[in-house]
Amino acid sequence: MGTQSYAVAGLVLSPSAAFSSQVQDLQRDLRSLGYAKGPIDGMFGPGTANSVRSLQFDLMNNDGSSSGGDGNAPVPVKQYNDGSVTALTGTVDQGLVGCMAAMLADAAFPKLPFSANPQADNQAAINAVEALSPPPVPMPFLLAILSQESALMHYQVPGGANADSFVTVGLDRNSAANPVAITSRGFGIGQYTLFHHPPTAAEVAGAITDPVQNVSKTVSDLTSKFNNFVNGATPATQADDRLADFGNGPLRTCKYLPGDPLYLTDCVNCLKNAGLTNIVAGVTPFYAGSSGTYGQTQYHKGSYQNVPVRANIPCDWPYAARRYNGSGVNSYDYQAELLLRVLNG
Repeated sequence: MGTQSYAVAGLVLSPSAAFSSQVQDLQRDLRSLGYAKGPIDGMFGPGTANSVRSLQFDLMNNDGSSSGGDGNAPVPVKQYNDGSVTALTGTVDQGLVGCMAAMLADAAFPKLPFSANPQADNQAAINAVEALSPPPVPMPFLLAILSQESALMHYQVPGGANADSFVTVGLDRNSAANPVAITSRGFGIGQYTLFHHPPTAAEVAGAITDPVQNVSKTVSDLTSKFNNFVNGATPATQADDRLADFGNGPLRTCKYLPGDPLYLTDCVNCLKNAGLTNIVAGVTPFYAGSSGTYGQTQYHKGSYQNVPVRANIPCDWPYAARRYNGSGVNSYDYQAELLLRVLNG
């Protein structure tokens, strides 16, 4: 894919409003190494600068350990630092270029996959998900989650000046102490999440490349949230909104029985029959009696029109979907957005 055309003695790449084919090659290599989520457009803007800082941080600090209990990386990124990288400059000098060259050349550092035909591969991924039978979770909810996580794109589709066809990547930077550090990465259509970097060769060949394996992790996580984090035995494993809306009765999988053709598939009609409500940021409580309200965040807008009334939906998947996203205001916004996606197909 790339040729490291930016490996030129004395060249330093830094933020600029001008297009550069060398910057485009740099962005392609940052994508391959897992430090950027696109676009690959040849414009050295704030996103590219942040990607460079994240790489510099790892070259100084990443020892291969995981922050999330999913095992260690195959190699420590800091082993590629020959002493050239000592600061988070956000610019690319030839010392950093040399470190990148070593990473790109080392087969022990797995590179992220790209597609020669991303549109066809994305459609094949959707077809494979829809073919899951019987559906392991409500198919409309699953497709809505995938749409929310990745816009149903396992691979990015090039267009205009953007040449990106790599696997879709989400980058979280959630460390207050080290705001440029990438704390986790979500890959592919289901945003299969890893807390170590780089991924192992098996992870790249499996869930990162294969959309069905990728989605199986989404299914597993959503099922776990449904079974263990909606009506659990402790406050930490209970969904406050479910308790307020419905109480602590038995879990409700579906209004239809297994074997009925509408089982786990007729969610749109269930949501249509639930009635609609408007949610206003800073005003609407998460649930009756809650002291917290929906709110605008860096991820969500906080106000929503014509949202299905959660308490009238005859299953517990809306609560599981919220817990899939965690807790707090972002999870409630996520839930409202997801219900709208299911309702509107």
